[in-house]
Amino acid sequence: MCAHVLVAEDDEKQAELIRRTLLAEGHTATVVHDGAAALDAARRLRPDLVVLDLMLPVVDGFGVCRTLRGGEDPEIPVVMLTARSAEDDVLLGLEVGADDYMTKPYSPRELMARIRTVLRRSGRATGARDGDPVVRAAAITVDPERHEVRCDGVPVECTPAEFQILLAMAGEPERVFTRRQLLHCTRGFDRSSTERAVDVHIMNLRRKIEPDPRRPVRLLTVFGVGYKLSGGRS
Repeated sequence: MCAHVLVAEDDEKQAELIRRTLLAEGHTATVVHDGAAALDAARRLRPDLVVLDLMLPVVDGFGVCRTLRGGEDPEIPVVMLTARSAEDDVLLGLEVGADDYMTKPYSPRELMARIRTVLRRSGRATGARDGDPVVRAAAITVDPERHEVRCDGVPVECTPAEFQILLAMAGEPERVFTRRQLLHCTRGFDRSSTERAVDVHIMNLRRKIEPDPRRPVRLLTVFGVGYKLSGGRS
């Protein structure tokens, strides 16, 4: 089962953790941090499911959910997240149209289980996009189920950290990731590591996937920002 999930969460660390967990499950994800951006992304991208934080700025989760239910795709599944666990809040979330409701703190595994259940119930997922959980970006393929990477069809041996970097970047080709975001992909929020460690992982990956590591055409540096994986031909 694979789906495109819109994550609307104003806490950037929580949003990145959800996004990374979704990618590891074989889904694709788009992340926004306020309610207005969530509504815009839902209209443009038509995601299969929305993970919606209640306490969003600009437009709160209740307002986003009400608008979604009255919009172009009123059946879009919504899993609502909040730190507020009062019964009235839970009931209101369900009344405005949320399909499920989780209170913080929660485990990522439980959230993924809830998402799978809602997707199955809604029939929105595509059986891992026609049965294929592999994430692709040009010459790079990443298989999260088999924990395999291939470049131009040739198997590539990756460390766990390298695998998580490629999985995240292949899931969103051409997106520029900061070092901090890639560090979260590899080590969660372990502060014992440093953002500079990401540079070492990138250097090692270039040796494995670039025709000429000294002149990268696939794993590119965006100066002053971070790195991106090219989604075009190389």
